Amino acid sequence: MKLAMTAAALALAAMTASAQTASAQTASDWRTPDPNNVIVVETNKGRIIAELYPQAAPNHVERVRGLVKSGFYDGLTFFRVISDFMAQTGDPQNTGIGGSDQPNLTAEFNFRRGGDLPLGAGFKVGSNESGWVDALPVTSQNSALAVMTADRKVSTWGNFCPGVLGMARAGDPDSANSQFFFMRQANASLDKTYTAFGRVLQGLDVVRAIKTGEPVPDPQDKMLSVKLLADLPADKRPTVRVMDTRSAAFKALVTKRQAEMGGGFTNCDLDVPVQVK
Repeated sequence: MKLAMTAAALALAAMTASAQTASAQTASDWRTPDPNNVIVVETNKGRIIAELYPQAAPNHVERVRGLVKSGFYDGLTFFRVISDFMAQTGDPQNTGIGGSDQPNLTAEFNFRRGGDLPLGAGFKVGSNESGWVDALPVTSQNSALAVMTADRKVSTWGNFCPGVLGMARAGDPDSANSQFFFMRQANASLDKTYTAFGRVLQGLDVVRAIKTGEPVPDPQDKMLSVKLLADLPADKRPTVRVMDTRSAAFKALVTKRQAEMGGGFTNCDLDVPVQVK
């Protein structure tokens, strides 16, 4: 009996130590996004929380933030929604031909990335590298090429994976204004031809539940309100934490998924873990 109790005590001690180690590791593997770069979209189908990435598209993020703060997006509908593609909104006319009173934006299909912006869990794809900038999936030229460029940076572009936010435009690459879309599924044909500026952290199921159509028949689903997380009252502000894609824990998730999928793995095949309370 004495030996059994000792073994149990040792097992309990080992479990406690393991839990403490896991807890410490978990704390360091998560980041808290800037609340000025998080939008909370309340729709008639539920809540969508998305993070914006000025590292990738500073002018588009500035435009969207400004329109959000002005209340521009409140009440606008999802007027064009394709089941295996995306859900488009952001037009005050709810038709696809309108925009804000602001000038159109110059395209930010690509951005320059240097040593100060390393890829999270980066991996090779042919001669390029794929990975994440925060939770935004991206692909870039090989980092080794930076030594041969004047600015010591390489060209990088967002990948239109599920949940990515892209800016809508007309035929002119520099015609984006206020309309944007949430990706329901991956579509690589948009890479380097549309500006990716954000990604859904929570609520992809809501995006996929939005009524479909080209155009969507009445009644169209709508964004009841769109607010910056920073502007919500403290008692109504959710706490958001995102796994740091540069962490060892996230790298382990990537390695596991790569082993499961083999050579077909892309950064669209893994969701970045998020905690919302």
